[in-house]
Amino acid sequence: MERVVGTVVRGLRSPIINQGDQIEEIVVDTVLTAAEVEGITIQDRDIVTVTESIVARAQGNYATIDHIAKDVQSKFGDETIGVIFPILSRNRFAICLRGIAKGAAKKIVLMLSYPSDEVGNHLVDIDILDEKGINPWTDVLTEAQFREHFGYNKHTFTGVDYIEYYKSIVEEYGVECEVIFSNHAKTILDYTKNVLTCDIHSRFRTKRILKANGGEKIYSLDNILSESIDGSGYNEAYGLLGSNKSTEDSVKLFPRNCQPVVDTIQSMLKEKTGKTVEVMIYGDGAFKDPVGKIWELADPVVSPAYTAGLDGTPNEIKLKYLADNEFANLRGEEAKKAIAEYIQNKESDLVGSMAAQGTTPRKLTDLIGSLSDLTSGSGDKGTPIVFIQGYFDNYTK
Repeated sequence: MERVVGTVVRGLRSPIINQGDQIEEIVVDTVLTAAEVEGITIQDRDIVTVTESIVARAQGNYATIDHIAKDVQSKFGDETIGVIFPILSRNRFAICLRGIAKGAAKKIVLMLSYPSDEVGNHLVDIDILDEKGINPWTDVLTEAQFREHFGYNKHTFTGVDYIEYYKSIVEEYGVECEVIFSNHAKTILDYTKNVLTCDIHSRFRTKRILKANGGEKIYSLDNILSESIDGSGYNEAYGLLGSNKSTEDSVKLFPRNCQPVVDTIQSMLKEKTGKTVEVMIYGDGAFKDPVGKIWELADPVVSPAYTAGLDGTPNEIKLKYLADNEFANLRGEEAKKAIAEYIQNKESDLVGSMAAQGTTPRKLTDLIGSLSDLTSGSGDKGTPIVFIQGYFDNYTK
């Protein structure tokens, strides 16, 4: 019978993962059990994705605010610290800020971008900026000026006034906090030459600008806990980036040394099924919420590790282009058959052709990671492992 189903995505329920668990064995057992119970036949080029959180949990990759504070203090000493461009998040940044504040000696100048942070959490609607005649690309505002123009605004989803919230966290540790608003990294250098830049995807540029304009002690979040402090967890590449709140005084860090994990899972599945299954670890997907205007990607990357078969971009064409042009005179089964034969005969020639135009060349791992994140859910549906079949099939297969 002709296939009538394309890509199939299944969220798999797994045991609760704890520190010291053999994550590779748990993932493989979960996939094989699901296949047996649900009557799934595992095939070559199926995909297994694993959320970063259970990998980090198995690794015990945690740190406390005391660990963060000690690292911050060792880097900045008694200097006033400029903390710039943090995202507005109780889960992602508030606990990190506790550690930063605890490690600060006397004062933090907190510089927030506006009207939103880099992932789209808004402090104020851009239309209101226009009404007030404020240009966020040129105007630097004090806290008093910001309040005078815009008052007290709460986040669309969380109901939190992040200006008040972040300032209260700093002051809780007896540290003076001055809040300013600017979208230019150089602004902070008028207040202090010692800066911790907390942006995620633009951090390299921000550090370069600060260093080129007289910054002295310049660090980013990936420099904090990039090595273990008093036995803490750490991440060599990302430090505090990608961390999540664990408790009121600790964070779970992004997992480290992930490539052996995916390679081992692939090898174990090959041994048990005879099939080459692709494997990746995923964090946040890369998509934007149209209501809250939030871009989901608060992790430094969608996927910190993946097997070789997931490298590159999709080889796709637009069926609607073929249907509207080469086969515009055909209908129904006749059109379907003609298009399938055309693709099969000329597949290698279609790359770069008109039929391929408009297929955005995203990375496979970004697309599959986003699909997995939407499947497992931000609130966690209890399915931290996702099994995907038919992703690489096309209209002819």
